[in-house]
Amino acid sequence: MQLVRGFHNLRPWHRGCVATIGNFDGVHRGHQAILARLRERALELGVPSCVVIFEPQPREFFAPDTAPARLARLRDKLKLLAAEGVDRVLCLAFNQRLSKLSAAEFVDTILVEGLGVQHLEVGDDFRFGCDRVGDFAFLRQAGSARGFTVEAAQTVELDGLRVSSTQVRNALAAADFPLAERLLGRPFGIVGRVLHGQKLARQLGTPTANVQLKRRRVPLTGVYLVSVEIDGQPWPGVANIGVRPTVSGDGSAHLEVHLLDFAGDLYDRRLTVVFHHKLRDEQRFASLEALKTAINADVAAARAHWQGSPLKKSLK
Repeated sequence: MQLVRGFHNLRPWHRGCVATIGNFDGVHRGHQAILARLRERALELGVPSCVVIFEPQPREFFAPDTAPARLARLRDKLKLLAAEGVDRVLCLAFNQRLSKLSAAEFVDTILVEGLGVQHLEVGDDFRFGCDRVGDFAFLRQAGSARGFTVEAAQTVELDGLRVSSTQVRNALAAADFPLAERLLGRPFGIVGRVLHGQKLARQLGTPTANVQLKRRRVPLTGVYLVSVEIDGQPWPGVANIGVRPTVSGDGSAHLEVHLLDFAGDLYDRRLTVVFHHKLRDEQRFASLEALKTAINADVAAARAHWQGSPLKKSLK
């Protein structure tokens, strides 16, 4: 898959494609259905498929403190899009200039002049352009005038529930990981590199891997049963994700993972932490000794769970 970072990096040979536009946060089953249709149309027309995304996402630009927590960072999103067979991703910097483009200017500049779009797949509730005045009807009219077709992607439902990034976040907030997995088409996990931390957990008797989050907000918080794949095999553990209220810090979210009976070196490795079950909410303790007691109880609960329901070994 080819990544084009910014409109200024489009070249004449990028013209001619079928495209879709959106955040594609999490690349859930609804997104997967759009991408499957995109591949079909690209094959029919003999042109590449292209997904247009924004960085930051529009709501993060306009209201960074209240924007929804990301299900996947850009790096992980690109990996998921590649796995769906997308040929090209155009990642546009969402800034003041782009936010001021009218719907007509967006169509002319990005879709026609930049990409030479032959066919466009979008949701029937898709809105774009300054003040979000552009909608599906506008695109159909613009496509008719500018020589490209537009098709509305069908809503994907699961047991009567519309599949969306919001529904995935709701499932995670409720710690309903089976539902989140069904909506995503895979277990929910967070990917990050293991960094050196304060080493406080080691002093408390439970060494942890400090997994880099690189995000303003996280879609879940608390203490969870987790698993991590290491050298091709799943490893059981327990994790805390949150702001660590008992320990003074910068108020940003941290993900700390304790792997049961693991003694290897994980620094600088990129791990995928998969969440299975919530043990408790994150809470502030009166002392480090009280925190240590709670951590020991969490580890004991995790050990009991994984002994009763061991992870299946990989066949790789």
